Amino acid sequence: MITIASLIVFLAFYTLYYTSKRAVLSYDLGFEKWMKNNPKPTKVIGLLLLLTAYIMWLFTQSLGCGTLMFFIQLMTIGSLIIILTPLKKVNSKALLALLIIIALLEFYYN
Repeated sequence: MITIASLIVFLAFYTLYYTSKRAVLSYDLGFEKWMKNNPKPTKVIGLLLLLTAYIMWLFTQSLGCGTLMFFIQLMTIGSLIIILTPLKKVNSKALLALLIIIALLEFYYN
């Protein structure tokens, strides 16, 4: 559940990053072009994803711990997206491999 919430936080921040006018954007995938051309629906989708991830953190943790972990994760993932996306270090294959490894570790230790 935590891995899914982490993925949703990443997707939410990534969609909100692509609505920025000041960000250096690359259009490798088709949905990135759509996000840049349709900023209002993209912002709504990003905010709904953030709300969904926060609710998932609240269900897995308590109110205080879930809120703290959500904001720590949001700051960490947001900083990595802002730093690594202009350098083109964020690609789908590496993210998929990282997600699978994290999910396996989560299921193994639970």
